[in-house]
Amino acid sequence: MDKKTMMENLARAAYEKGAFNGTWLYAENGEIVSKGALGFRDIENRIPVTEESVFDIASITKQFTATAIMLLRRRGLLDLDDEITRFFPEVPYPGITIRHLLTHTSGFSDLDEDIERISEAEGVIPGSDVVIRILHECRPELTYPTGKGAEYTDTGYQILAEIVEKVSCEKFEAFLEKNIFEPAGLCSTRVYHRRKDHVGIENLAEGLVVEDGEYKLPDDSKYKGFVISHDGLNGNMGVFTNILDLFKWDRVLRAGTLLTPEEQQLMYTPATLNNGEPAREEGDEDDYGFGWVLVHDEQLGLIACHSGGVPGYWTWFERFLDIDAVLIQLCCRQFTDVRASSAFDSGMEAIVRGREPESLVSIEDITVKDPDKSRWESFCGKYEHPEDAEFLVDEVWMQDGELYARSIDEDGDEMTFRLYPIGEDEFGRKGGMIRLTFGEGCLMFDDFTCKKL
Repeated sequence: MDKKTMMENLARAAYEKGAFNGTWLYAENGEIVSKGALGFRDIENRIPVTEESVFDIASITKQFTATAIMLLRRRGLLDLDDEITRFFPEVPYPGITIRHLLTHTSGFSDLDEDIERISEAEGVIPGSDVVIRILHECRPELTYPTGKGAEYTDTGYQILAEIVEKVSCEKFEAFLEKNIFEPAGLCSTRVYHRRKDHVGIENLAEGLVVEDGEYKLPDDSKYKGFVISHDGLNGNMGVFTNILDLFKWDRVLRAGTLLTPEEQQLMYTPATLNNGEPAREEGDEDDYGFGWVLVHDEQLGLIACHSGGVPGYWTWFERFLDIDAVLIQLCCRQFTDVRASSAFDSGMEAIVRGREPESLVSIEDITVKDPDKSRWESFCGKYEHPEDAEFLVDEVWMQDGELYARSIDEDGDEMTFRLYPIGEDEFGRKGGMIRLTFGEGCLMFDDFTCKKL
């Protein structure tokens, strides 16, 4: 079966199982192999998604911010080893450079809570200058000494956007439009602040989240505080585009007409720590350059990629540099089943590599039909909390003849979900791949055994 047909079949299966609602494009050597659109961009009015539909690409924005920095470097207006105190003397973090911000080695952590607090207290949707203000007034501690660790964070790219404005004497949005989007022919690509500037976006694929079993706009959900308070930020997010423009962007980069091959090579060079070791987060095997995650694939060579995620959107842009191929996926619905979504993503990667994807399976597909529920009441109750667990089950109970559980993650956030029987005394859930097995007075998952209290 050819790649075009396999991708179309896989996308259709993912859509039918609630794992995909959006657009995709795959191309080799500048020729589109497969592209398409499934689902609705406006579910209330039943307006379908098209290939021209525009999505919030979230953190894929970082590569455009890094590109802006490279263009200003070419003009001699900044250097990658300039300290941020050159641009903002009031920020008390000497030794942190532009290079540190680009490669997530600064030591800064995300400032989401501070941004949301200021937005709510002052009744405003702040711009990225709020980050400079927080660093100046609150002086948050670094999570590690600069250059001695790596932690992916939006803060660095928010500061970079402010540096672009300071050096160019232009608004960040205008600089990107004039120096990147327009020269690259990206007619549907812009930086938008929908809530802050009260602007509409033509052909917008409206992102939806799942809450209480229903699709909702993020503004009407538990994510309201985040999406409103962060709507005015630049650098780490804010770019909206479609699959056709991202395909153009790939071709422009390969042509070397906007960024030279030498400049791009610098951006694709893995970051290192002060001791020369790879700048990777603990447990991560991939590298980071300037706005790009870098993967070294034994079969396909060097891959520059990035994901993007904000409430209602999940996006993926993957460029296979050594074989001239590109894979783009833009989704505007929070998926309801992790198994199906993961199978869709891994299936697309398999097709790129010339393999047939495995069947796309959801939790319902592997749920035991007519299970024996005679012991389920004995599973109900509170369970002990294991140390060092990123995920734990606090309580299990019966409701309407089914088992439900409440979990607590490493951030202290609680979640309630249904348990689906997938084997003898074994259960799964839609929101994750974890398998929970009940024993005599205990619950087992991963390498943990938790006693019933």
